[in-house]
Amino acid sequence: MTDIQATAVTTSIVVDAPVERAFAVFTEDMAGWWPPEHHIIEAPLADMVLEPRAGGRIYDVGTDGSECQWARVLAYDPPSRFVFSWDISLQWQVETDHAKASEVEVRFIAEGPNRTRVELEHRHLDRHGDGWEAMRDGVASPDGWGSGLRRFASWVVGGPGAPGGTGVTASAG
Repeated sequence: MTDIQATAVTTSIVVDAPVERAFAVFTEDMAGWWPPEHHIIEAPLADMVLEPRAGGRIYDVGTDGSECQWARVLAYDPPSRFVFSWDISLQWQVETDHAKASEVEVRFIAEGPNRTRVELEHRHLDRHGDGWEAMRDGVASPDGWGSGLRRFASWVVGGPGAPGGTGVTASAG
């Protein structure tokens, strides 16, 4: 379920995976689960890189070797929390003014040895300036974060390296 607040969007999903695996797949295999149509790099996408530390970058790599940095890692606390900037403008281009960037916090909460609740909050959307509501509405839309988390849930239980590697059990909430 996606909750739209004044300047934030929150959504969550429960996956049948240990918290350590959920965190690792989310951060180490973003290229595997991230919706392929949600990239702003001009070249076809070859890879998506997250540097696993506060101060690290998140960037896309094109098949032509080009790079598009669209986020900065603000906090990296395995396996419980990950925060990154959303350096994307209202025109869906790279935002170079960090004061106009929102941020995304993802929390991983163990609900048992093999079950994890993933809570995502995209906040400070008003920092994008006049018309920021369009960004809020975009990330809250059916093709926004909820869709991304559903792809993640499928990938974490069925993607490469998954125990069993096939079935999907996820619930949104």
